[in-house]
Amino acid sequence: MPFIINIESMKFSLTIEDKTNILLAIFVAALVAANLLGSKITELFGIRTSVGILAYPITFLITDIIAEVQGRSKARSFILAGFVALILTLVLTVISVKMPPYKNFEYNTGYSAIFSNSIRMIIGSITAFVLSQLHDVWAFHFWKEKTKNKFLWLRNNFSTIVSQFIDTTVFMFIAFYLVTPKYTVPFIFSLIIPYWFLKVVFALCDTPFVYMGVKFLKTKNNLTPRLRSGRNELLNIDDK
Repeated sequence: MPFIINIESMKFSLTIEDKTNILLAIFVAALVAANLLGSKITELFGIRTSVGILAYPITFLITDIIAEVQGRSKARSFILAGFVALILTLVLTVISVKMPPYKNFEYNTGYSAIFSNSIRMIIGSITAFVLSQLHDVWAFHFWKEKTKNKFLWLRNNFSTIVSQFIDTTVFMFIAFYLVTPKYTVPFIFSLIIPYWFLKVVFALCDTPFVYMGVKFLKTKNNLTPRLRSGRNELLNIDDK
């Protein structure tokens, strides 16, 4: 006996809530990835930097998109979610590192070396995240009022560039200040400036993605996948 499937009724609609949740997932994933992967050092444009720079700028991109469409309060809720995610990741990481390895597990020394960060670095990372993100949301709305909701590119970059400087400075001083006699204020700033410069470059490059994200979040009744047929297509399948 054949049965009929109405393909036209099989549309997947993304609501505003769905889109917000997708952006929240990207935000938390980028934040956790930056912290877990950031211990590896690479070189970009002749500047020594953490590979976390590939993921961390995404967090500022997301909060600016949310702040533009859904307001300051919703953007702050993203920051809170990120803070909780970092704390949970920290707790689970500490427990995992401290647990005794199985007798046949040969890589415990490397595992512990990769996932064991100093307390100062962990505190610096979380503190820098909270302070810089709160400033980013505040600054974005400050410039939004000044520009009367115009010049999204200006608001995005002005807020992010300053916030990234706050993030870099707070982290560097908490994590490294006087960890050895070499790490004086001038020396730390010699590390901050080139690292911040890279973050500024990334902030400028993500401007088109801010516009894309805002459009994505504002668009109503987005359908994925979108069925463009003007009439229902019927699929007949014989029930053997």
